[in-house]
Amino acid sequence: MASHKAALLSSVLIVSLFVTFTEARDFMVGGKNDSWKIPSSESDSLNKWAEASRFRVGDTLVWTYDPKKDSVLQVIRKDYETCNTSSPLVTYKDGNTNVKLDKSGPYYFISGADGHCEQGQKLITVVMSMRSHFMGISPAPSPVEFGGPAVAPTSTGGVNLRGSLGLIFGVLTGVILF
Repeated sequence: MASHKAALLSSVLIVSLFVTFTEARDFMVGGKNDSWKIPSSESDSLNKWAEASRFRVGDTLVWTYDPKKDSVLQVIRKDYETCNTSSPLVTYKDGNTNVKLDKSGPYYFISGADGHCEQGQKLITVVMSMRSHFMGISPAPSPVEFGGPAVAPTSTGGVNLRGSLGLIFGVLTGVILF
């Protein structure tokens, strides 16, 4: 009987850990509301925030901004580098923009407001591959992509309530069984 309980507990814990590592998260861009603005300094850049975050396929980026004054443009790398707003891949103007990251690789975003991109209001996010996603391991973004060193990963910025609840459920199940 004890071996059945141990096997059941192991199964529940494995499923709970799988849910924790594979749960998609919502990331408030910049880590807080109204971060989509011209940065006050290089250290206030949204790319500094993105370097410290780990994005996975299925995660969602969330922007809040005044739609009368700004927009979010998803662009190709060349347009990101030159702040070209004339041919975006996608234009978001609703003030509460959600972009699902549905593939691995870099995503480039710039402000649609005149002159804002040139003053640093832009963002690169690098989405990790599915293999890294499954294992819960995310390598540091390439320094070449950001023009500077990568920052060690942190757990701030993502909302992962269901994954945490799955882990808690697994632990509680183990306690009840023993």
